[in-house]
Amino acid sequence: MRSSSKAKADSLLDKSLMKDFPKVELHRHLEGMFSIEHLFELSLKNNLDTPGDFNEFKKMFQFPKDSGPDFLLFLSKFKRFWYRSYEDIDFIVYHSVLTLKDEGLIYLELRFSPEHFAEFNDFDRVKVTKVVIDAANRAAKEIKLPINYLLTFNRMFQTAQNMIELHQKIDKLEIPKIVGIDLAGDEINYAPELFIPFFDYIQSLNRFGIDIHAGEVSEATQIWSSILKLHATRIGHGISAIKDSKLLSYLKKNQIYLCQCITSNYQTGAWVESEKHPIDQLYRQGYPVCINSDDPTIQDTDLTDDYIKCVRFFHFTAQDFYNLNINAINAAFLSEKEKSQLKKLFDIKYKEFLKKLKH
Repeated sequence: MRSSSKAKADSLLDKSLMKDFPKVELHRHLEGMFSIEHLFELSLKNNLDTPGDFNEFKKMFQFPKDSGPDFLLFLSKFKRFWYRSYEDIDFIVYHSVLTLKDEGLIYLELRFSPEHFAEFNDFDRVKVTKVVIDAANRAAKEIKLPINYLLTFNRMFQTAQNMIELHQKIDKLEIPKIVGIDLAGDEINYAPELFIPFFDYIQSLNRFGIDIHAGEVSEATQIWSSILKLHATRIGHGISAIKDSKLLSYLKKNQIYLCQCITSNYQTGAWVESEKHPIDQLYRQGYPVCINSDDPTIQDTDLTDDYIKCVRFFHFTAQDFYNLNINAINAAFLSEKEKSQLKKLFDIKYKEFLKKLKH
C-alpha cells in the first residue's frame, strides 16, 4: 500500500488535477501565448505564406518537443507579420486570453510589446496599445480573470529616447491596468546602461513597477546593473544570480523577486539541466522566486507543465506551490490592499484544491 504522502505526490503529477491548482503568474509574454488554432485561422484569412495544413503550421511556429536546446530555433518561432488590420490584433488577443480559463490562474500580469504588433504595417503604437488592452480586458471579464499589464520595450529595436517618447504618448491613455514596464531583448549586446535615461524617467513617475530581463543568458553583473542603475524591483529569469552569493543576499534583504521559467530556459539553452534548475535551490534556501511560463504557445506547453516539472524534478509539494504563489503575490505590482485581497482569494482556492487532492 502506498503511503498517503506518496499518493499525494503522484497526484501532483496528474495534469488534469494540477491545472486546477490556483496560480499567480507574473512573467508571460502575450506574443508567446497566442492561441495556435486562432493564429492558424488568422493566417488563412490573410492568405499568408504559411502552411495550409494545421499540423504543419504548428511545426513551423512551435518549438518541437523532441528538440534539444536551440536559441536560434526558439527565436525563429516569433513572427510579426500576422496582422493586416487592428481587427486582426483584436481577434488574436481576445481569443488567446480566453484560453487562460484552463490554467487555474487567479491573477496574471501579462506583458506585451506595442512594437511587435505595429512594426510590420507601421500601425500607430498608441492605438495598438489600446486595442490590445481592450481586447484582453473583454476576454478576461468573460473568464473572470484579473489581469494587469506590463509594457515591454525591446533593447534591440528602441533607444532610450525612443522609449521615452513612446511611453509619453501611451501614458496619455491613462490606463490604470498598465502597472509595470519591462525591458526585454538581447542582453549580451545591449547592456542595461544604455537605457538608464528611460528608466530614470519611469522611476520619476512613481507609478510603475520595473521588471528587467536580466541574468537569463548574461552574468549576474547585469542583474546588479538592472537593480542599481535601472531601478528594477523585479527580475525576469535571473538564473545567473545563483552564482553570486552577495547578490542573493541583496535580493533577499530587499525582496527583489526572480520570476523563473524552467521550460523556456531549457529550450533557449539558458539552463539546459532542468533537473538542476536554480529555482529548486533558491526556493529551498528562502530566496525570493516564483514559477512562470514565459511563452507557453511557442514552447508548446502551459504553466501547469512547469508545475509538474517542479514535482518531477524537485519533489515540490502542494505546500511548496502555496509558498511560491505567496511569493508571486508579494512580487506583484499591486497595492498592499490588493495583495491582501488576492491572498484571501488564493487561500480559498487553495483549500478547495486540497479537498480535490484528498479524494
